[in-house]
Parts: sequence; structure tokens; C-alpha cells
Amino acid sequence: MQDLGIQVLFRGNNFLRLLEGMWAALRIALIAMALSVLLGFLFGMLMTIHNRAIQCISRIYLETVRIMPQLVLLFLVYFGAAKHMGVNLSGEMASILVFTFWGTAEMGDLVRSALIAVPTHQYESGAALGMKKWQTYFYIVIPQSVRRLLPSAVSLLTRMIKTTSLVVLIGVVEVVKVGKQIIDASRYTNPKAALWVYGAIFLLYFAVCFPFSKLAAVLERKLAE
Repeated sequence: MQDLGIQVLFRGNNFLRLLEGMWAALRIALIAMALSVLLGFLFGMLMTIHNRAIQCISRIYLETVRIMPQLVLLFLVYFGAAKHMGVNLSGEMASILVFTFWGTAEMGDLVRSALIAVPTHQYESGAALGMKKWQTYFYIVIPQSVRRLLPSAVSLLTRMIKTTSLVVLIGVVEVVKVGKQIIDASRYTNPKAALWVYGAIFLLYFAVCFPFSKLAAVLERKLAE
């Protein structure tokens, strides 16, 4: 039987290494997303304050994150911090910082949209019940906003997971980096290794991201009901 090259995935501990690399990418995305949710809620609430200076600074931050590619941010933090600030960050730590910086801006804008989507009479109802402003936010506004936020937050997590493939360029040993190492080691013994290794990486990303995509779709349908 002709050698199709798939053996490269199961030689030694190659497949286990790919799984470990996938976990490294997923770990970066999950930590950054958790921080982004916490900071994004604060940032989103800050963006609803009717203060010109706050709104101007918030807009500059948001537009900077949206315009600048994540790869440039990774290089700025990883290489710039080490050279100009004397801070020796690991690749994973730099990745978490950059993804949190990006996610906080995106999450903050989602929170802002969700907060302003809550009808005005909900705020008025809280005041009529004698609630303080923070109580109105905590017991009335935020629960309604979270329901609106869930589909978009899950979609943001999916984008984060996919974008973690960029961290290979600052030396993080995640699934793409592991795949390249396997391909390089099999260059002469298995010329078809790249097809199978990158195919396996595609399936791993699909297996991780597809459930989140379906969850976001289900949540959107539930919200529309």
C-alpha cells in the first residue's frame, strides 16, 4: 500500500504535541477573554458617561485597536518592551497582554451598545423603586445587558482563538509552531508531512471553534424569540 504520509501524525508523540500546542493557544485566548470581560464591562460603563474628555479618549483607544493589526501590537509589546522598557516578557505573557488590550476595547464597545439598548424606562423604574444608581445597574440594567452580550462575547472568543495563530511569530510554542517543527523534522523522510500536519491543525481549530460558533448562533436565536 502506498505511503500517504499520514503516519507522521502518529509517529512518536507528534499528535500529543499538537494537542498540547492547541491547548497553549486556547489557554492564551481563555485567559485574555476572562480579563477582557472584566475590564470590558468597566470600559463599557465608562463609555456611557456623558463626558467629552472620557468619550474622546475612549474613542481613540477603540479606533487604535481596530485600525492597528494584532501582529503589530504583538511586535510592539514583545520586542518594544524588552528593548525600550527593559522588561523581559515571555511570548505567552506578551500575547495575553495584547489580546487583553484588544479584547477589552471590543468587549467595552459591546457592553456600551448593550447598556444603551436598555430602555430608558428601566432606569426610571429603578429610581421609582428608590434604588440608587449602582443598584439599578446591578439588579436591572446589567442582567438585561448580559443577555444581549452573550452571543457577541462568544463570537469574540472564537475570533481570539483563531487569531492566536499569530503568536507563533514571537516564539510561542503553540499548535502552528509545533506543526512546523514536525514538518521540519520530517522534511526528508516524509515529503507529504505538511499536508497532513496542517490538515490536522485545521481540524483541531475547527473542533475548538465550531461549538462556540454554534453556541453563538443558538444564543442569537434565543435572544430573537
